[in-house]
Amino acid sequence: MNIEYHKWWSSNLNQDIELKVYGHAGRPALIFPCQGGRFYEWEDFGMIEACRGFIDEGKFQFFTIDSVDNQSWANFNSYPADRARRHEDYDRYIVQEVVPFINSRTNYFNQLTTLGCSMGAYHACNFFFRHPDIFNTMIAISGLFQLSMFIGGFMDDNTYFNTPLAYLPNLTDDWYLEKYRRSNIIVCVGQGAWEDPMLADARAIKKVLDDKNIPNWIDIWGYDVNHDWPWWRKMVPYYLGHLEQKQTY
Repeated sequence: MNIEYHKWWSSNLNQDIELKVYGHAGRPALIFPCQGGRFYEWEDFGMIEACRGFIDEGKFQFFTIDSVDNQSWANFNSYPADRARRHEDYDRYIVQEVVPFINSRTNYFNQLTTLGCSMGAYHACNFFFRHPDIFNTMIAISGLFQLSMFIGGFMDDNTYFNTPLAYLPNLTDDWYLEKYRRSNIIVCVGQGAWEDPMLADARAIKKVLDDKNIPNWIDIWGYDVNHDWPWWRKMVPYYLGHLEQKQTY
């Protein structure tokens, strides 16, 4: 497997930031780590190995990036408005630095896939819905789609536009809606340990999408399916295989 390590100074984050590339060809997938996670998390927890077949066969390339959650939403020593502003720095880092890097590295200028588990699923979802000109496929596993766990009931413009369950119900702009309707939206959640809040959010986002006639696959697994890596290692290859069979990504 082709594996590359990259590091650069981010002008948007004002710090060094790191990522890894897995694979030599195929559709690029931007991988968000769990809360506060690092770029090597998916390798350390066996996710890269679980998806090796798709990578080795040149069907997907994975770009695993750092989070700044501990500086943004999970920075409980900071005011919510400051956390939201820090997340906006991260948004610019992704859009202005990571996406151009992926394009230049792969010569792939079509829309990309977002993918993540837990807090990574929140990011995959939020970046997909905020930037449907960049992303047209989302796989969000065991994720929350609102931020009350981190900032309670606080809401300003930056927070609102990073809370899918806040901005999506009010969205009427066809520029966004038509792009969503042509995309692949996959949300997966279990019903086992530590999944109750994620299950509630999955059902809530399904209602929003159904009400707007946006095709979606909200897939609810069994009562033995916990919020943990052993299950995520089964889920991700399952959905990559589904996308491969559709051949529309």
